[in-house]
Amino acid sequence: MKKISYSLNISILLGSSLLIAIVLIGLFAPLFSPHDPLAVNLSNRLTFPSWNYPFGTDHLGRCILSRIIHGIRVSVACAFLIMIFTFAISLPIGFLTGYWRGRTDHLIMRSIDGILAIPEFVLTITIVGLLGPGFFNMMIAITMVRWTNYVRLIRSLVLKSCEEDYIRSARMSGNSHLRIMKRYVFPDVFPSLFVFGALDMGKIVLLMAGLSFLGLGTQPPTPEWGVMLHDATAYFQIAPHVMIFPGLAILFFVLGCQLISERYRKLNSAPLKEVNDEDNIHKSYIKC
Repeated sequence: MKKISYSLNISILLGSSLLIAIVLIGLFAPLFSPHDPLAVNLSNRLTFPSWNYPFGTDHLGRCILSRIIHGIRVSVACAFLIMIFTFAISLPIGFLTGYWRGRTDHLIMRSIDGILAIPEFVLTITIVGLLGPGFFNMMIAITMVRWTNYVRLIRSLVLKSCEEDYIRSARMSGNSHLRIMKRYVFPDVFPSLFVFGALDMGKIVLLMAGLSFLGLGTQPPTPEWGVMLHDATAYFQIAPHVMIFPGLAILFFVLGCQLISERYRKLNSAPLKEVNDEDNIHKSYIKC
């Protein structure tokens, strides 16, 4: 068990370090970027990586490294804002449906089932198409689609938590519903929400990149990873670096989210597995 816990901690440390490094680079982007991400220099267009341009230049002679660094502010900050807006919508609805249940729960969940029947990416494209391409419209569309998944998760976690004996004891002790949800239910639900949110951050960045790649998200010349992939499609065969480096930036961010969420989930489930193993051993001993 020590070796397993050690490997899990290493994975969490690697994922956290990777995400922290990306966020810090984005916060201090002017210090790390060697050039202006919007400066056009047609005389240096599509140059391969060199000492002056470590990641090369794009079709307009702009520094790819500088655009990737400044793109962190757009991609990661937008993903954080979408996550905050999604939690602001889904938490009250999830607690309402999971704690009080009844007809309201049935009506809301059947409506959510109807929304989830439509493929997520198709629904997002439809909403962005109706609102029009752009940064804020993309955020609105993703939030309108993603909140349903969180409501289902929060509802299931609240339902499970309300079946615990200490919740029943808290009700019998005369605690108000608000106090029970705040003091007992929410601390029990939060770790699972953290794991799901950490993993979903990577999915949101991928969804944003896909929308920008199709021309429905962030618009040029804003330095954003999906926009950079969109601009690089016509030049990939003659200058593959224009697409490789933005793709690697997305890969590393998603990898960091995946390491944290997956390893944190296994780390939380390890004590439960230990208890189950001990129970099985005890039952086998009694049976013998």
